[in-house]
Amino acid sequence: MGLIRGLTMLLFLSLNTIGWFAVTCVMAVIRFSVPSEPWRQRWGARMNIIIDGWIAGNRAMFALLGTMRLESQGGETLTRDGWYLVVSNHQTWTDIFILQMVYGQRLPPLKFFMKQELIWLPLIGIACYALDFPFMRRYSREFLEKHPEYRGRDLETARQRCERFRPTPTAMLIFVEGTRFTPEKHRAQQSPYRHLLRPRAGGIGFVLGAMGDQPHGLVDTTILYPDGTPTFWQFLCGNGRRVKVDIEHTELPVELTGGDYVRDETYRTRIQTWVDELWRRKDARIDALMRSPEATAITATDG
Repeated sequence: MGLIRGLTMLLFLSLNTIGWFAVTCVMAVIRFSVPSEPWRQRWGARMNIIIDGWIAGNRAMFALLGTMRLESQGGETLTRDGWYLVVSNHQTWTDIFILQMVYGQRLPPLKFFMKQELIWLPLIGIACYALDFPFMRRYSREFLEKHPEYRGRDLETARQRCERFRPTPTAMLIFVEGTRFTPEKHRAQQSPYRHLLRPRAGGIGFVLGAMGDQPHGLVDTTILYPDGTPTFWQFLCGNGRRVKVDIEHTELPVELTGGDYVRDETYRTRIQTWVDELWRRKDARIDALMRSPEATAITATDG
């Protein structure tokens, strides 16, 4: 049954993606055929219905096949009319689907940084570009040693991409660890946290610097898989069906917004110190959830 469920889920997900990709292509042609930036911004905001529709289709699929029990707590004060910085731990590609379903009707559609190479990913890459997902080209340390003039260019690109979100309510998602958690990576990093990798503050610094005082707040998200972290295929097959999501919505400190993460060393240190403390609290929160998962006040909803 797990194999049949997984294949059915994969087929539905593919058809849902292909259908909304076709809609994306039509709306993108309309958007970019008009040489007016205000028009493109307004039409781009309308294209968020594509993300909403894709998420609604996935949600219906999960509810119909009963492959997941999603439990979440917190986030009652969130609204789709605001600007937010969403941070989360990262364990599996399944995290993205979980976050989209949790925040589908609570926040504006989630946007997140993508590697430049992913623009060539069939269907997904072009669709994300048309929907204003920010792409970044990362340079290796060896390349920067040979071409120092490129140092900081990827971060400046991130700042420019974030500027696009000023006119439209946006929820910017950042996986602060920069990669998925594995025991091997944890040991290699000698991470000081029990359940997390070392955080990377650059993404947060550039989002806050580019968007100034617009973000309504920080949405600190903690994802826990009580039955073990599933691969994406295991998730589709129904393994690891319980998912807990803990949400904490707080205001961002004023001193963290509107700075220059590249050139201002004081501001950069301030961001890094704040991120380290945020991650220390998250590690403790995961400890608490793991010690007494049934004692927390969690509201359960299916699919």
